[in-house]
Amino acid sequence: MLNRCRDDFPTLAGDDAPAYLDNACVTLKPNSVIQAITDYYTLTPGCGGRSVHRYGTAVSKSVSSARNKVANFLHAENPNEIVFTRNATHSINQIAHGLSWEKGDVVLTSDREHNSNLVPWIQLQQEQGIDHRVVRSQEDNSFDLEAFEQACNDANGRLRMVAMSHVGNLDGVAIPIAEVTKIAHDHGALVAVDGAQSTPHMDVDVQALGIDFLSFSIHKMCGPSGMGGLWGRYDLLDGLRTIQSGGQTVTHSTYTEAEWANPPARFEGGLGNFSGMMATGAAIDYLSKLDMSAVHEHEIALNRIMTDGVKDLHGLSIIGPQDPSKRGGICSLLMDGLPAHEVALLLDEAAGVMVRSGQHCVHSWFADRQHPQGSLRASAYLYNNEEDVRRFVDTLTEIVHTLG
Repeated sequence: MLNRCRDDFPTLAGDDAPAYLDNACVTLKPNSVIQAITDYYTLTPGCGGRSVHRYGTAVSKSVSSARNKVANFLHAENPNEIVFTRNATHSINQIAHGLSWEKGDVVLTSDREHNSNLVPWIQLQQEQGIDHRVVRSQEDNSFDLEAFEQACNDANGRLRMVAMSHVGNLDGVAIPIAEVTKIAHDHGALVAVDGAQSTPHMDVDVQALGIDFLSFSIHKMCGPSGMGGLWGRYDLLDGLRTIQSGGQTVTHSTYTEAEWANPPARFEGGLGNFSGMMATGAAIDYLSKLDMSAVHEHEIALNRIMTDGVKDLHGLSIIGPQDPSKRGGICSLLMDGLPAHEVALLLDEAAGVMVRSGQHCVHSWFADRQHPQGSLRASAYLYNNEEDVRRFVDTLTEIVHTLG
């Protein structure tokens, strides 16, 4: 099934197709997603949820269908637990700024968080006096469950939230979310998971994980830019303040009062990205036809080729465990003496290999280890093949030998 996926992506068509390995940032879009966007603007360019004419009604039905598809994909109990947002960053901020806090409430994050799951908590610490604490990983970046348990105990009953990435965008390393959640709940805390790097690559079952919130980015799931999602247990969503009030976030208003709408409408203020929502439904349709476990194993197999090909190159070191099965499809490299941005440009110019260079919005990790230039990150997805990753390995090897 995965062998035929490339034909669905127009940017991979032809003899000069790139080796696109920047999937941890944004994935390519299949024809069905592109068509869904075109269909909105050419067939039903109306306003869903407001207008009752045929365009508006068609959009309302499509948005409702997309919401149901996302709910089923994540094994949510209720489609009204799915909120459409701009991206995972928006979703995390809705959680962080939608809850009520008391000074001294403890929030735990890991030491490998994307800025999107770090900066909102720092902001709350600065503005509202919460106590944000960082749980250090083990030497190879794998999760330290003992350190986490100790941090929970050290909170002395003040632990309010555990906010962690399911899979790190820095290195592809996953944390044992189900175990983390059980411990956090034993301490009376909520668990908010940044699923931006897990939902596109594996089966994520919010019920089985036992978590309270999940944030994700549709643009990393074969979907359109400017679309993300937030899942939350309905009773928790119903207790959140919206950070984007107005429009349909209320059911009634006077000059002095407003009556808030129920979730998810309460959090979707302003005219919606209707083409994006319809294309989200198409993206979820596309992924739902696949075995997500097979997608994950496919990415590991490609990462094994990358890892074996670059692990012994002079001046390069892999971030995270050396075993690629513990890093999914991500191979992130520290480069001693080589400029990561320049190498990334050479990979593209010389062989059409597209990777990411820099600090990947995990500035805190690089600052702590004094690696200001960041790393070179190659990240595979379902449509990549062996030729892509071997082209990456061969071209990078030639560059290192030339510049080293």
